[in-house]
This record gives sequence, structure tokens and C-alpha cells, in this order.
Amino acid sequence: MSNEPVWERPEPSGKPSPTPLSRDLIVSAAIRLADAGGLDEVSFRKVAAALNAGPMRLYGYVETKDELLDLMVDEVYGEITPPPSSAGWREGLRHVAHGIRDATKRHEWFIDLLSNRPHQGPNALTHLETTLATVRFDDIDQVLGAVGAVMAYVFGAVRGEITELRAERSSGMTEEQWQRASGPYMQRMLATGRFPTLARVMHESSDTDPAHRFEIGLGYVLDGIATRHNLAWRPAGSASEPSAQSP
Repeated sequence: MSNEPVWERPEPSGKPSPTPLSRDLIVSAAIRLADAGGLDEVSFRKVAAALNAGPMRLYGYVETKDELLDLMVDEVYGEITPPPSSAGWREGLRHVAHGIRDATKRHEWFIDLLSNRPHQGPNALTHLETTLATVRFDDIDQVLGAVGAVMAYVFGAVRGEITELRAERSSGMTEEQWQRASGPYMQRMLATGRFPTLARVMHESSDTDPAHRFEIGLGYVLDGIATRHNLAWRPAGSASEPSAQSP
């Protein structure tokens, strides 16, 4: 096995073959399989079959499944557009947050691979660089703290959304159908008076859609960062942006 990262390893020299093969084709086929059936569908055998090639041919381009997963993740990172250069820290981080959520809506498996280990592909590094660069605080530790807080929220919120979607598919019931089915039990439990706050949630909370709930939670995190560093909100394109002040 090569010690050279897959990003820097040259592909095999082209050989005459009725079935063209490249690293890009392999990654694209793997992503299609994962999009259709999840990460369990990604194997060298299935990817090779999708490309009408023998599995052994793939090893010249990708040596392990972990490498293939890394390449897939990096491809999705490449779909996330960077924040506009004129954006302030708040607008920039909101842009990144929604970009990650949108990418995960297209590729549900993406969230399963985001926190297992650091990603060092060229697209992942570019994504990280542009995300950090949008937070123009003087102290780099404050930059890392702000970005880390937003990413922790994003990963958790998006994972929750995807988990709900998967549960809905596995049960065969929509959220509304599940609520109707569990309604009588919940009504009996709330009637005991032991759960007054949950009763308020059931009877008073707004039925917002997932995108709205995501934006509300993101706003709380961004407001918290602003409050901690005594930052005033400024619209995108402001001439200047205040530096973070130590709390």
C-alpha cells in the first residue's frame, strides 16, 4: 500500500480497454450508489459492476474503501460554495451552515462521514480555509471557537433531520401519521399533569418546517457568538467589521 495520499497519487497510465476508467468515474459511481441506498451499497464490487469493470481494476486508482469514502466526501465538499468575499462573519457562517445542510439533503450519507476523522482533501481544505477566513477576528483561537460552535450546531441539527427522515422511511409512516398513531398515548401521559412543559410544547408550539427550525437554532448560536464578543450585527457588504473583543 502506498504511503502517498490519494490526492497526490497519480492514476495508472491509460491502457486500451473497452471500459474507460478513472478516479473521477469511480467516485461518481460510488456517490450514485450511496445516494440511492446508503453507504452499505458502496463496495469495490458494486462500484466496479456499475462501471462495467472488474473489481481488481479499481485498486489501481483507489487502494482501500476508506480512501474511496474520503474521495466521496471531498467531492461533496466541492459542491458547497464559499461565502462571498464581502460577507461579514455572521453572514459568512450562515452561508456555510446552509451550504452543508443543502449538501446533506442531496447526499444523506455525507453527515455520517463528517465527524469520523479530519478531512484533508483539496476541496475539504478549501472549504475549511474559506470558512475560517470569513471570521475576521484578531485572535485565531476565537475564530476556531466561533467556527467550532457553529459547526457543532450544524452537524447535530442536520444529523437530527436525517435521522428523522430515515425513521420515517423505515416505519412507512409520515411524521403526521406517526403523531396520530402515538397521539392517544401522549394525551394520557400529559393528562397526568407530570409533564406541564411538554404539554405546552404539544398545544402551543408552532409547527415549523425543518428549514425554519434550522435557521432559528442557527440564529441562537450566532447571537451567542456576537454577545460573547460584543459584536454588533452588520449587513453583508459593510465597509468594516469589528474585531472580536475578549470577554
